[in-house]
Formats: sequence, C-alpha cells, structure tokens
Amino acid sequence: MSGNVYDALGERHGDDTHWAFGTGFDTDAVEVTAAVPDGADVGDLAAYCLMLGDDALICSHRLTEWVSNAPELEEEVALANTALDLLGQARLLLARAGHLAGDGDEDRLAYWRGDAEFRHVALAELDDELDFARCVARLLVFASWRLALLHRLRGCADPVVAAVAERGVKELAYHRDYAARWVVRLGDGTPDSHERMRAALDWVWPSVGELFGCSEVERRLAGAGVAVDPGTVRDEVDAVLDQVLAAATLTRPRLPPAGPVGGRGGRDGVHTEAFGHLLAEMQSLARAHPGATW
Repeated sequence: MSGNVYDALGERHGDDTHWAFGTGFDTDAVEVTAAVPDGADVGDLAAYCLMLGDDALICSHRLTEWVSNAPELEEEVALANTALDLLGQARLLLARAGHLAGDGDEDRLAYWRGDAEFRHVALAELDDELDFARCVARLLVFASWRLALLHRLRGCADPVVAAVAERGVKELAYHRDYAARWVVRLGDGTPDSHERMRAALDWVWPSVGELFGCSEVERRLAGAGVAVDPGTVRDEVDAVLDQVLAAATLTRPRLPPAGPVGGRGGRDGVHTEAFGHLLAEMQSLARAHPGATW
C-alpha cells in the first residue's frame, strides 16, 4: 500500500493501465476443505467467512445495477469489473462457509437464503437509486474499509481467507482509487457536481459507523489469529477518507459511533426494506428454475 493515499491515485500498477478485469482467482489452487486452524471454532470461522462473503456478494450485485445505466461506456465497464472482482471474493468465501457449516455450496448460500440469514454490513445493500455520486461515495467508503481489513488478513491462519485477502488487496486498491478519482472530480468540479457529491456523502455516512463495530465472532477469531477487529482499522480508513475529501474540497460529515444504530444491524441479519427488493431480483432466476444448469 502506498504511504500517501492521494498520491497513489495517479500511480500505475505494474503493467495495468486502468483496470483489473475479471475475478482473477485460481479456484483450483484454493482448497475450501482445508483444516480449521488450531484455536479457531469451526462455527465461528463459517460465520466469519459468511460475513466477508456476503459483504462482497451484495456490494457486487449493487454495482451490476449500473450495467447499461452508467454515464459513459468506460464507467460501465469499470463498475462491471469491480462487481466481478467482488463476486470472485464472494464465491470462495461462501464456498468455505458452506463447507464448514455443512449446509451447501456458494450457490445455495447466495440464492436460497432468506433476507434475515444474510450477514453483510448495511453499507453494501444501500440503494443508490442510480445516482452516480452516491455510487462512488459508497464504493470509496466500502473499498477503503475492506482494503484495510484484507491487508491485515493476508496473514490469516485460515488458508482460504488468506488467499482471498492476498488477491483482494490488489483488486480493492483499484476499486478505492477509481472511486477516489470520481469523488475528487465531482467534488472539485462545478457547483452542481460539488453539491451532488456533498449530498451523496451525507447519504452514505449514517452507515459508516457499523463498519467499525466488532461482533463476538470477530473478537473470538481475532484472538486465534483468524479475524481482524474492525475497530483497529478505523484510523487508517479515516485518514484515507480525509485525504480524498480534502482533495475534493469536501468536508467530512460527522462520523456516527461504531456499531449500528439501535445496537443491531446487518451482522445480526437486520436489513433495510430495499434489501428485500435486491434479494428478490438476485434470486429470481434460481428460484424460478430450481436445479437448472447452463
């Protein structure tokens, strides 16, 4: 990771001139049936993989809604491939969760759970209503937070989580930088674009506090060298956001306290009404044709 986040926005990454296309995971090289690390409870590890997998899956689905709706073809391709990156992470994490819990593969976990069984943070499911400023505001916060988590999880005692983290930090660096470029462009653009970006930040900010709350599962697994306490990445994420917002001539809305409003949130299976609509759309084909293959 670059020592200066905003300077990194203009850096080239190896031979890549713009984007990392596709999921990039060699699924054959990752053994989802690997033994549970010493000191980790199998149920806790399954729950943790489900959390991380659901975060990626639901954010990925939200980004796919921009296909055919983005303001330019280049942005449509960029958002679609960001969604593919997250989907690749989700597939391995859900496959690991399903194996550990003994309740199915990634397809069953994606398409046959009810809304209260999902464990993603609320930020992932927010409906941006195809407002591009909201889309990039959500992506900036989500990618900055997940990048900080996965950067620490590269040394995870669980080989599947570690493999996802190792590849994921490269992908999320692109996602964060892409979103940051747009936040700066809109915030430091015209009076109208500045106001729309400011409003988008106000829209996304109530969901930020939940990102840094630590569940009991995460707390137990952190002691076994498997999970990361999200509270430990808060300063890093704050620094990233402050740097980008300063370049965008924007000010940070007041950050909510850590944890969901009211004490319960996405990690507890408590979701917004908008998530029900998202889930119905995402699961409709699988439920209309159960057992179908193509």
